[in-house]
Amino acid sequence: MQHLHRRAAFAFGVALATASAALAQPLTGAPAQPDLRFSTPLPPGVAAPPTLETRFGTLQFLDGVPDAASTQKLFDNLDFQRAVQAYLLAIPAVSQVADRNAIRGLGPTNRVVPVFADLVDSRTVGLTFNDNTVYTWTWLDLHDGPLVIEVPPEVLGTVNDIWFRWVVDVGITGPDRGHGGKYLLLPPDHAGPVPHGYHVVHSPTFNLWIPWRIFLQEGSPEPGVERTKKLLRIYPLADAGRRPPELTFVNLSGKPFNIVNPADFSFWELLNQVVQEEPTASLDQIRLGFYQSIGIEKGKPFAPDARMKQILTEAAAVGDATARAIAYHTREPEAYYYPGSAWQKPFIGGYRFQTQPGVLNLSAYSFYYFLATGVTPAMEEKMVGRGSQYAWAARDAKGEPLDGGKSYRLHLPPKIPVRDFWSVILYSNQTRSMLQTDQRFPGLGSQSKGLEVNPDGSVDVYFGPTAPEGRQANWVQTVPGQGWNTILRLYGPLEPWFDQSWRPGEIEPLS
Repeated sequence: MQHLHRRAAFAFGVALATASAALAQPLTGAPAQPDLRFSTPLPPGVAAPPTLETRFGTLQFLDGVPDAASTQKLFDNLDFQRAVQAYLLAIPAVSQVADRNAIRGLGPTNRVVPVFADLVDSRTVGLTFNDNTVYTWTWLDLHDGPLVIEVPPEVLGTVNDIWFRWVVDVGITGPDRGHGGKYLLLPPDHAGPVPHGYHVVHSPTFNLWIPWRIFLQEGSPEPGVERTKKLLRIYPLADAGRRPPELTFVNLSGKPFNIVNPADFSFWELLNQVVQEEPTASLDQIRLGFYQSIGIEKGKPFAPDARMKQILTEAAAVGDATARAIAYHTREPEAYYYPGSAWQKPFIGGYRFQTQPGVLNLSAYSFYYFLATGVTPAMEEKMVGRGSQYAWAARDAKGEPLDGGKSYRLHLPPKIPVRDFWSVILYSNQTRSMLQTDQRFPGLGSQSKGLEVNPDGSVDVYFGPTAPEGRQANWVQTVPGQGWNTILRLYGPLEPWFDQSWRPGEIEPLS
């Protein structure tokens, strides 16, 4: 019986091989298969041809093995590909560490607090800042153990880790609900007891960024700034109950200050800082694998040779160029709020940038972190009357890039859906920071003094190198030869924004 089974199996194998031989087509350029006693036809697409034309040159193979020159081309290409992808994946972390390093230059770690006491103006090079609220933030380092931060009341803030991921909100959208509260920040390796009486935050990284906004009171930033200086506290958990250390507040308003990441070889040195300082478990193995493949690995020196340094330098430039292509020429239909509109969503796939749970939308990820800073559900999820919403545009109603030498009009229909306020601010396509012109603050909004509102409650905003006659109060200056983009901000957005019964007009060219 077993003999019959073996014969049947052999007959089936012969038939299958015969059928495969009839169906298989030889690979173009592949060497002929010799007629040997034990052989089968080469399956299509398996064998390498003797010669292969690629975008990076001609490759030569000897019976499937690339020759020395081709191997070098392939490895150069592989290293370059991995470096470009590593760049796009590392933009968030390098943006963070560039900010952190700049702040460390202002004062001691865990003790210095920059504050734009007179608002942010265009002399600060920082991604998508605004002049509607007072910005302040601090960087905390948990390497020496848990820290307590006492957040003042009436602020809108968040906590992001060094990889630029949301950890928790503080203030109005956080667990203290804007009343102020004590937050206990535990480092990744914390194994001790957790005391009561705190909003407990388990941090995945040792370095944490805690920014918040302070709202103006009757148009003045001073009351909120003074409240922060009086009530903000930062101290080790071990020192709870003792007099907290004095904080160093540094007013950065009106001072040239850069916190935007570079796009040259120094990008990789900044990334190496993060990889060395943070636990490997704080990031997924794929991203860490990309970094390792180009010579950045925890516990090992980053010392690329001349060949690799050249590849990394070019990859940084190409990575930056790729991020610009993704940002200014978005290919994803779901990026837009409305069909045929230039208004785009900052978050595609939510604040985690996912096409579905567990699947990262790579273009959405690069788009956001190249252009913006700060991640929180309060800027993305539907929170009627709380948080904030954003619409971004870099093109006019005809689909053309916004040109600093031309004039435009933006019509905002009546009943702009905000509980708090709205604004329109212009940004440089180069730095993604406030556009530098003769105007200190390159934008306007419902808090702007002298803003002219139409009789029906609508507002017209004008952009261009010169103000339209009689429209100076509603004009934002642009610069010939410089492209720009803009963000419409809604603080305390109301239902008509979410159900789209209210929508902004397109940016109409006037000249």
